Amino acid sequence: MNATSSDATAQVPEPGRIVLLTTSHRVAPGLLSWPAWQTLRAADQVVCADGAHPQLPYLREAGISVDEASPDAQDLVDACAGGRTVVVVATGEGEPRLTDGLARLAGSGRIQMPDLELLPASYDLPGARLLDLVQVMDRIRVECPWSSQQTHKGLAKYGIEEAYELVEAIEEGDRDELREELGDVLLQVVFHARIAEEDAEAPFSIDDVAGGIVAKLIHRHPHVFGDETATTPEEVKEHWLRTKAEEKRRTSVTEGIPLGQPGLALAAKLASRVRTAGLEVELPRGEGVGYELLAIAAHAEAGGVDPEAALRAAARAYRDAIRATETG
Repeated sequence: MNATSSDATAQVPEPGRIVLLTTSHRVAPGLLSWPAWQTLRAADQVVCADGAHPQLPYLREAGISVDEASPDAQDLVDACAGGRTVVVVATGEGEPRLTDGLARLAGSGRIQMPDLELLPASYDLPGARLLDLVQVMDRIRVECPWSSQQTHKGLAKYGIEEAYELVEAIEEGDRDELREELGDVLLQVVFHARIAEEDAEAPFSIDDVAGGIVAKLIHRHPHVFGDETATTPEEVKEHWLRTKAEEKRRTSVTEGIPLGQPGLALAAKLASRVRTAGLEVELPRGEGVGYELLAIAAHAEAGGVDPEAALRAAARAYRDAIRATETG
């Protein structure tokens, strides 16, 4: 009895292993993790349902044989009999049909399942989804009747609107709204960069935009990327203003201040430039509420208060009071 039982146990075949190998389309093909390469080289069989999968040329160049096949769950289980390892190079959809079939077989309890393993062979780097945004914007620019006709001037009003909606989300403290509004602002940047690619005389791309701001940030943070030191926010601001002045070579502290911004913000910005430059400039005197508001804005800025934000907060309180009166 014992010998027969032992023989029967010894004759049970090893279940083997199925490895679902996933890759990111946002990482260059062939840049796989070391565990992924080890698994691929040691596998008894490698299969891929997509003959145009971007990884296949690199796998074959590395000497790995890949069968272009689309086995179902039972086929894979059978292929693993005897302790064999089968690697499935997943397509972009992640092989849901296959994984669902394996789950049904495992749930039936009728067969001995091979070991199942999910092996990410490449990972998205931070910011990788920005590549998706660029690709989606490129297609929309070509195929959408409205988007294909837009210009920088035509989109300008949307940039202003989205910026105000972002500020409102920040002031309201709504995290979900903040994330959405940041996306809308980002869309404006990518949209304008895509339009700029088509300019006949001075084209530039989103990479040029990103490259420019990267260079600016590095140059204006010598305490991070260079040999200078800064231990306080005030010292950081001093570095920033000094390097900015060297870059712009401006003859007046008022240069670069957009006059089209809201009046309180404009007045506060002018006052900030005067204070930072150490200038003694007397506020102009005149009749009317405009000069009174100018004095209030300058006073607020000197005290570290954003008059525009303060007025918006007061206006929201006024709005709430109006609604309370309406419903009361």
